[in-house]
Amino acid sequence: MKNVWAVYKRELRAYFFSPLAYVLYVFFLIVCAVFFNMYFSAYIQWSQEYMMMMSMQQGFGARPLPNYTELVLQGITQVMAFVLLFVIPMLSMRLFAEEKKMGTIELLFTYPIRDIEVLAGKFLAALTVFAGMLLFTFVYTLLSYRVVPDQTYVPPVLASYLGVFLMGTAFLSFGVFASSLTENQIVAGLVTFATLLVLWMIGFVSEIRPGLLGDICKEISVFAHFDQFGKGVIDTGHLAYYVLFTLFFLFFSLRVLESNRWRG
Repeated sequence: MKNVWAVYKRELRAYFFSPLAYVLYVFFLIVCAVFFNMYFSAYIQWSQEYMMMMSMQQGFGARPLPNYTELVLQGITQVMAFVLLFVIPMLSMRLFAEEKKMGTIELLFTYPIRDIEVLAGKFLAALTVFAGMLLFTFVYTLLSYRVVPDQTYVPPVLASYLGVFLMGTAFLSFGVFASSLTENQIVAGLVTFATLLVLWMIGFVSEIRPGLLGDICKEISVFAHFDQFGKGVIDTGHLAYYVLFTLFFLFFSLRVLESNRWRG
């Protein structure tokens, strides 16, 4: 654990001693703030129209009032899930590619530290930065609980956040794998983005081509497994998918590191 902690602190300092973490935080939080404002404004407008129709026509022809938690708070998590396509590649691309380009990966291999400890330290550092982004956005839930407490249901929101966290963890595991394959950060980032984009788009095949092919694509799609979390439902099958996805690519990242040490 001492070696993992040392690598973890080193990577965390590297993130916050460079502009990368701050740029990602600002980008992520601004996008979430814009959509929160849009969803909140839409809910206020619909509420006013609903009250007006109820007072003038005793509810005849009034549009049903949408659920605040579903529209605003869980809607924000849907936006977060999409934004991860852009954030995670930038967050993970430097982890091993930079070490290779700078030549410090060979120096790291000479230390009395195992490959799995290096991998764990780097992965946990990136995961901490990502978790910090999610933590900052939880202020919207706290604000909603203060402003509209009777319309804010925290358990479904927590389930949605769990889904975003698991998806981000799975994305990071692939980003680490891509970064371990090359010494070019841009290549690692583009490979991660392209792969995650394919895993997102493949989910639409089930809508276009229903049947066996559609079912297979739906099971492969990372985003299709997020739907239930986004609705506030925690399904063990979807939970297992993200855990296995993460372990799968971390395992292959470890194999790549071991092969690099052997060749070195």
